[in-house]
Amino acid sequence: MATPSGQMTVTLTRELEQYVREKVREGAFATPSEYIRDLVRDRYLADRDQAAKLKALDAALARGIADAEAGRVVPVTEAFARIRAQLADDETSPRG
Repeated sequence: MATPSGQMTVTLTRELEQYVREKVREGAFATPSEYIRDLVRDRYLADRDQAAKLKALDAALARGIADAEAGRVVPVTEAFARIRAQLADDETSPRG
């Protein structure tokens, strides 16, 4: 079943209106509405992706804070030593 579409009226400056019309004339889009829809869709998807990333970051921070509060910590010098060792292993591992 198709999703019903809503309608909006968008007011643009003369310069922006000309820009949109030029994009349509170039043939990338059939109508100004199609071009505007594409722009809004791209922004919506980018915002949704950013929100998902922030949510994942918040969860990772919460896990880290919970670990620290529970005493599950590693001294910074040991943590960096582990990272350096892992990086050294990665550099010497054959790539295929």
